[in-house]
Amino acid sequence: MTASTTNPTLTVLDRKRERDALVRPLSLKLIARLWTYTKPYSRQRNWIIFLVITRAGLLPAVAWMLAYVLYGPIMQRDLSGLVWGTIGFAALALLTQVHWHFRLRLAHEMGESVVHDLRNRMFEHLQRMPMTFFDRTKTGAIISRFNSDLENVRAGVQDVLFISFVNLGQMIVAATIMLYTDAVLFLVILLLVPVLWTTNRFFRTRLSHANRAAQESFSRVTATLAESVNGVRVTQGFARQDVNASMFGDLVADHASYRVVMAKLQALFVPMLELNSQFFIALLFILGGWRLIDGDTDAKTIITFLLMAEVFFRPVRVLGMQYTTAMMAMAGAERVFMLLDTPPQWTDAPSAKILSNIAGHVQFKNVTFGYDPAKPVLHKINFVAEPGQTTALVGHTGSGKSSIINLIAKFYLPTSGELLIDGHDIKQIQSQSIQN
Repeated sequence: MTASTTNPTLTVLDRKRERDALVRPLSLKLIARLWTYTKPYSRQRNWIIFLVITRAGLLPAVAWMLAYVLYGPIMQRDLSGLVWGTIGFAALALLTQVHWHFRLRLAHEMGESVVHDLRNRMFEHLQRMPMTFFDRTKTGAIISRFNSDLENVRAGVQDVLFISFVNLGQMIVAATIMLYTDAVLFLVILLLVPVLWTTNRFFRTRLSHANRAAQESFSRVTATLAESVNGVRVTQGFARQDVNASMFGDLVADHASYRVVMAKLQALFVPMLELNSQFFIALLFILGGWRLIDGDTDAKTIITFLLMAEVFFRPVRVLGMQYTTAMMAMAGAERVFMLLDTPPQWTDAPSAKILSNIAGHVQFKNVTFGYDPAKPVLHKINFVAEPGQTTALVGHTGSGKSSIINLIAKFYLPTSGELLIDGHDIKQIQSQSIQN
């Protein structure tokens, strides 16, 4: 937009986007955009991906090693084999812990780096926004973007993203081993797919709405708190302490209600996943035992399959718990990018020039101005201030003295009329020439 263009509908569009975000599920487009912030750390990111892939195979390998020791040396009463099997199992278990340490360390370092870059970019973006943006945006809302929203993004990058990949990979590896071990028993696992899909579909929209609503309500609490602290003199001057306390209490109660709804949904979602997992393991016991009695399989297959089933079902519970964090990360990322995508209401015109030496000749020609263009506070102001001349602006509070100074400093643009600095229309002067 040029200096002469305004966008009074911006706040309406922003509110519509935030309402739409309340019911939006996980967005691949949003995840992809967030992923681009890992590009400066591609070497570190690639190491994490390598660790994620290998860890997805290590965990099933530990279960397979345990099954091997059980149906091998132990059942065959082979003491030497038991010793070597135990050593191998211990070495593999130790490797998984060392592997886990480096995966966590690198992921947390990259998460901090991404948040560091986002925070700096948000601050730089705010520096370019005109004063009109800060007039219509509460300080607490901006603080909430930098604090709680970015912290949720950090959790999404360093925890949810890679933990989910590890667990999904673990499920794929375990499923492959189970299919190879006993295709008939694996059909029981396939029965879990529609159950999980239905459960996830039922809770997805509800959890998404509850998380984003909680984020928005927390932003209102933060904004109100910041405004109340800044305006405490006015509050006490008009004896509004009780009224403001009551309003703040309503906001806190509203936020608490959203958090309670979210907790109830989560408390129902995760146990249902656990119940489904245990139910299908019980079916495996029944079907596996029946096949063993009939001679269709052997104890080695049953032991391997049951251990792999536990490896397969454990990620289901982990992913269920990560879903809430993922929703909070998505809500935080949406709000952060919404701020970054908010264009300035006006910018310097492409033809604007830099004035290297300003003499200080100021002229107002029929200048009308309003913070809300529909409600002007200055009406057709005309005066001239010569260089070296002392000009006094006298009037009651709210008569427009500060507004005139703000217009001269180009914090705002006139709604109509001309404001000339050394004979140049202020719209054709680059802001840094005046504000430096």
